[in-house]
Amino acid sequence: MTAQSTGRRVVTNLALSLDGRYAKPDNPQDMSWVMPYAVSDVARDHLTSLWEPATTALLGRVNAEGFLGFWPTVIGMEGADPRDEAFAKWLVDTDKVVLSSTLAQAPWERTTTVDKPAAEVAEDLKATEGGDILVLSSVSVIKALLAADTVDRLALTIFPVFLGGGPRLFDDGLPTAQWTLASQASGEHGTLSLVYDRIR
Repeated sequence: MTAQSTGRRVVTNLALSLDGRYAKPDNPQDMSWVMPYAVSDVARDHLTSLWEPATTALLGRVNAEGFLGFWPTVIGMEGADPRDEAFAKWLVDTDKVVLSSTLAQAPWERTTTVDKPAAEVAEDLKATEGGDILVLSSVSVIKALLAADTVDRLALTIFPVFLGGGPRLFDDGLPTAQWTLASQASGEHGTLSLVYDRIR
């Protein structure tokens, strides 16, 4: 099968609360609960380990607007952590694929917009040459890839807070799957990073 011959992996990354939520129940856009933990060494090292082997970023439109609106401003910012700056430079310079039914043309450099199902796009990308295909916190994309069993590496940072409600990453009805723990780290504030590889 050609998709496997290149060795490209689909890698998804998302932050979760200890009670399994990725957003607050009342205001999904409010990510203030993430901030104290996102700047921890564990979270920064986790993200670095994910983007370094990746050559493509796969994003939903909403996340693309958020990520590409913020991260380029970190480059050259006074006092910026070198890991944050390195990620920002990677994000600007790498090939980006944005899934959108409304964007005809992407306002960002090195970006292609595609109006196709996430799993189909991921399989198309896997059939090309390159490094990992990294899905950065785009929940709708990650959920679609999990439902289609096209995720090869599942990366999570677990932050020690209960949100008490709100949307969950893992919906009922996912295909049964076995995973193996590829790496784990814990650190300040009780932040935990976990990376699982799909056993096929």
